Amino acid sequence: MSTSDIPNVSVGDFGDDPWWITGIKVVAIFLVLVLLTLFNIWWERRVVARMQHRIGPNVNGPFGLLQSLADGVKLALKEDIIPKAADKVVFLLAPVLAVIPAFVTFSVIPFGPQVDMFGVTTPLQLTDMPVAVLFVMAIASIGIYGIVLGGWSSGSTYSLLGGLRSSAQMISYEVAMGLALVAVFLYAGSMSTSEIVAAQDKFWYGLILVPSFVIYTISMVGETNRAPFDLPEAEGELVGGFHTEYSSLKFALFFLAEYINMATVSALATTLFLGGWHAPWGIAAINDGMFNEGYWPLLWFFGKVLFFIFIFIWLRGSLPRLRYDQFMAFGWKRLIPISLVWIVAVATIRSISLDGGIDRNYLLIGIGVLAVLFLALFFIGGEEQEEEQAQPEAVDAHAGGFPVPPMPAGGPVRGAARSLSFPTTSTVGVSGEEI
Repeated sequence: MSTSDIPNVSVGDFGDDPWWITGIKVVAIFLVLVLLTLFNIWWERRVVARMQHRIGPNVNGPFGLLQSLADGVKLALKEDIIPKAADKVVFLLAPVLAVIPAFVTFSVIPFGPQVDMFGVTTPLQLTDMPVAVLFVMAIASIGIYGIVLGGWSSGSTYSLLGGLRSSAQMISYEVAMGLALVAVFLYAGSMSTSEIVAAQDKFWYGLILVPSFVIYTISMVGETNRAPFDLPEAEGELVGGFHTEYSSLKFALFFLAEYINMATVSALATTLFLGGWHAPWGIAAINDGMFNEGYWPLLWFFGKVLFFIFIFIWLRGSLPRLRYDQFMAFGWKRLIPISLVWIVAVATIRSISLDGGIDRNYLLIGIGVLAVLFLALFFIGGEEQEEEQAQPEAVDAHAGGFPVPPMPAGGPVRGAARSLSFPTTSTVGVSGEEI
C-alpha cells in the first residue's frame, strides 16, 4: 500500500457509532489526558533537572514516576482556604470553567485512522465537523474566562492584575495563532481536522508552510502562559498571579488546565503541521504501509505531541522571562504583520498554482527570500530604536514632585562602599576623669 492509498477519515465517517463506543472514547480521552498530565509534570522536572545538573524526582516509584501522583494527593489533602474578600460563587466556579474547556477541545483531535474496536469499525477520534479547528479555538477561548474570573473574584490586587494580563495576552497571541492557521485552510481546502490530516499524506504542512509553523509555535507558548511568556504568573511582580489566593483542589484544577492546554496546542500543531497520525517518511513505506494502519498511528501521534511538550520544557529551562511590554509589542508589531503578509503570499501562490502559470517552486523560493528580508528589516529597525533609547536626555528626578531619591553627586557609586567613620568624642567617667 502506497502513502496515497492510506484509508483516511472524513467528516462523513462520524455519527454512526453505538453509544457504548462513544462512551469508551470519552473515558479513554479523559484517562489519556490525566495520565499525560502526570507524565508531563514528571518529565518536565526531570528534563529541567538535567539541564541544571540536578537529579530531579527519583524516589517515588520507578525513576520517580509516581512523584506527580504523590503531589496530587498532597494537594487534595491540603486545607481549602477561601479569602474573606472573595466572591465565593465565582471563586469556586473559576477553576471548573478553566479545566472543562481543556478537556472538550480534544473531542475533535484525530488520534488515528479507522480501526476495529470490539467488532465495530470506527475512527480513532471522538467526533469531527466541517469547522473543527474553529471549534477548538472557540472552546479554548472560553478557558480564559476561568483565569480572569478567578483573578477578579479573589479580592486581591495581585490576582486581579494576573487575570488582566492573561486576558490581554490571550487576545494578542490568539490573533496571530488564528492568522497562522489560515494558510493551512487555504492548502487543505477544509477546516475539518480529519480532512487536514488526510491532505498531508504526501507532504507535511510544517515543511511547506514554514512561516505559519513558526508563528503558530511561538503563539502557542504565549497562549498557554508558559515560560518565557508566563507573565500572568510572574512571581517577581504578582506573587503568583491569578491563582495567588487558591489552594487545595481548586489550585490543582488550574494546574491541570495549564498542562492539558499544553497537550491541546501540541496536538493541534501535530494535526495541522506534522501530518497528524501519519508515520514519518521512510517508516510509512515499510512493509507496504503497515505502520499507518490499525493502532500503530497512536505511536506516531503521541511521539509528535511529546516533541512539542519537550519544546515547552526546553524553553522554560533555557530562557528568562520577558518584560511585559516587550512581550506584547512582539505579538502586535512582529507576529501579526508577518502573518498578514504571509497569508497574502500563500493566497497568491494557491491562486496561480490552481489556475496554471508560474511554477510553484519558484514562487516559494521568491516568497521565502522576501520573508527573510522582511524579518531582517524588522529586527534592524528594532536595534536602531533600542540604540536611540539607550541615550536618554537628562531628566530632573524631582521635577514632577514625586519622592524619588536623588542620585549621588558625580553619578552612581561603583566598587566597594565607602568605609564608615565616626567622630571621636571624650567621655567622662564616674570619678570625673576624662577617658
